[in-house]
Formats: sequence, C-alpha cells, structure tokens
Amino acid sequence: LISFYCVCGFVFLCTRTDLLIDADYFMAVAVLSAKRSKDPNTQVGACLVDQDNKIIGTGHNCMPNGGDGKLPWNRDGDKLDTKYMYVCHAELNAIVNASAKADVKGCTMYVTLFPCNECTKLIIQAGLKEVVYLCDKYYDTPETIASKRMLDMAGIPYSLVDLHWINVSVSFCPFLPKLQLFSFFLLLDLENYFI
Repeated sequence: LISFYCVCGFVFLCTRTDLLIDADYFMAVAVLSAKRSKDPNTQVGACLVDQDNKIIGTGHNCMPNGGDGKLPWNRDGDKLDTKYMYVCHAELNAIVNASAKADVKGCTMYVTLFPCNECTKLIIQAGLKEVVYLCDKYYDTPETIASKRMLDMAGIPYSLVDLHWINVSVSFCPFLPKLQLFSFFLLLDLENYFI
C-alpha cells in the first residue's frame, strides 16, 4: 500500500506501509531455508542475524556432507537406521555457515522449531544472545524442557515470534525477462499438449 497526503495543493508520496518488519522478514528467511530440507517429515530452517540486523547465516536440517542418499531419513526402527543419529539440525548449520565468515557472538537465532537440547548447547557455547521461534510443538518433551532450562540458566531469552504478516508469498514472475517468461509458459503449454 502506498499513501499520499496533500499540503497546499501539492501531493506528497509517503513510504509504503505494507513492509515486512524485521522479525517477519527473518522468520520468512528461516521458513524459506526449511524448504531446502530433504527430510520427508520435518523441515526446519534457521536464520542467524547479527547486532546490525544483517543476516550472516542460514541453515536447514540435512545430512552431513557426503551423507546424502547414504543415510536414512526413517523415524522408526533400530536407532542406527533412523535419521536421529545422523541429521545436522538447522541451528547447527546456520552457526557453522555464519562462523566461516563472521563472529556469531551476540547474534539472534530465528528458527522455525524450538531448538533441541543439543542445539541449545551450541547456541549457548557460541554466545548467541536470543532465540526467536515459530513453533514449539515439542514443548512437553524432556529435550525441550532441558533446552529451556539451559537457556534460562545462561540468561538467553527465547520468545515466540510476534508476526505481523501471516502469509508471505514469493513470485519470480515480475523479475523474469518477458521472453524467458513467454518461453516458460510455452514450455508448460507444450507439455500439456503431449500428455
């Protein structure tokens, strides 16, 4: 939305009022990062933000490097045949990705799912100052209770994100050159023609 105001017959254009505030933007980046996860059941994303409100790292839950296609995504079965022994959580990946180029001390972690106890240990040891989460569906599990206990002990606040936008959509169409867009729709049309 764009607003106008008029003074002495002159029309002034005001700034947009439909902007994403920081918390919405950073959580949207975490949600978008979660879309990269190959986990068929749980996709988690994280966005690490420095004191200047700049994104310095993102992450999603995935297998360790070299483990794609070799390690299981199963939730049930023998412990060694489930994902739980192998998966790298989004928080871990965001910190590792950021620490290669920036100091993570004093940063805020935006994460789509409340951190487990193992990620919480890393958050504390890395010196993060705050955790903002989107979902706390495992709030009554020993892992989450331990996480909150450790965060409280370390004096690191955690809070549910205060969203101002419930739905953020991304469309690439306005940015595609017209010829490329035409080719894309032509390709879709040809695919439908031969079905």
